[in-house]
Amino acid sequence: MSDTEEIVENSSFIARWKAWVVDHHNDVTEARLATTSDFFAVITVASLPWSTTITSIFSALWVLSVGLRLRPEDLRTTIRRTSSALPIALFALALAGTLWAADISWVDRLRGVNPTAKFLMMPALMYYFQRSSRRIWVLGAFLASCSALMIFSWITVFVPNLTSTASLQPGVPVKNYIDQSQSFALCAIVLAWPILQSFKSRRIGLGLFLLGLSLAFLANLALVVVARTALIYTPIMMVLFGIYYLPRSIFYSASAIFMSLIGIAWFASPNLQNKSHSILVEYSKFVTGGEVTSVGLRLEYWRKSISFFVGAPVLGHGTGSVQRLFDRAAQGQTGISRETISNPHNQTLNVAVQWGCIGCIILYAMWIGHLRLFREPDFYSWLGFIIVIQNMVSSLFNSHLFDFVPGWIYVIGVSLAAGQLLRQEDKLCEKRLPIGEILPPPRA
Repeated sequence: MSDTEEIVENSSFIARWKAWVVDHHNDVTEARLATTSDFFAVITVASLPWSTTITSIFSALWVLSVGLRLRPEDLRTTIRRTSSALPIALFALALAGTLWAADISWVDRLRGVNPTAKFLMMPALMYYFQRSSRRIWVLGAFLASCSALMIFSWITVFVPNLTSTASLQPGVPVKNYIDQSQSFALCAIVLAWPILQSFKSRRIGLGLFLLGLSLAFLANLALVVVARTALIYTPIMMVLFGIYYLPRSIFYSASAIFMSLIGIAWFASPNLQNKSHSILVEYSKFVTGGEVTSVGLRLEYWRKSISFFVGAPVLGHGTGSVQRLFDRAAQGQTGISRETISNPHNQTLNVAVQWGCIGCIILYAMWIGHLRLFREPDFYSWLGFIIVIQNMVSSLFNSHLFDFVPGWIYVIGVSLAAGQLLRQEDKLCEKRLPIGEILPPPRA
């Protein structure tokens, strides 16, 4: 071998060795970033029922760790396949809406943008869940966290001074009963799928354990504390599961048993009786005497919000305008008409007042687009579907898409379910391609 050939061969060997070192380094870096993302994801969802601060910090770190390995082409593909452009469009509209919000400080305008900022994270989270092999850890962390909160909730019924602040009622250890009800109801209903599959596959022990856990969540809602909104969306979620996943003969029998259990729970639970009876009492007091009640306030907020929307039906009054509009409408008023608020307690009206018909079109297009993603008969489709349904129904009485806990449940839950479905689609495409044309697997 000549000296020239030896130099060329050595150079080729060195080049291959350098390429191997670079690839190995990249693989190690990718693996470390993936593990870091998994850690941040678990902390984020585990803290969600308990702490706003911890969730905010670790969700930002989670998205940052995912962004370090997210390529522009991957981002574009994820957005195209998952209707993620619509949540981003809602944020963009909120940002643009600051330009036509008259007589409102920039602090209030930017504060109005803040609830929509989390929608920007959905494509990155979908990308993460599409490639992560530990998404079950995220689900397990949320279920375990809610289970711990549920146990603590029962304890505070008997030891009320264990609640984090004196303003919280017994049975609500942290945050508020609305967020707690949202989380407990979701856990109880989502577990219906693995319960059914466990009994079908004759894993009776697992099925009984999950059934007991689901019933414990429902018992807490029935006997301890429940949001009145949960009295509406929980039965709807149960019925939808029966319609989609139970044989008709079993569905009719299950419906009869379900109605019987509701009747027994209502007669046995002063909590349910008080919640359901209070709706009629508050409405009657508002209509006959004009008293300031929770139901009356909602009706007044909705009436005023509709009048605000009529005043600017196309683009709305701008981001952060709700409080200012209510303050103006309350001037010189008496009774319930003097009440003001920054949130009309209805997602559609909240969007309509600020961004008009354009905002409502984007909002409903996003909900419908996400529902269309979850049409397969599997667990992750059921998870994504029921999260969207719960959010849509509860948003009739609250602005839950913009609230912290329900909003993050929507963002993380829909992203997880959509990411898993993308992964399944990729695997199906690989099986269909002939040998030699199989696509490279997604990066870890």
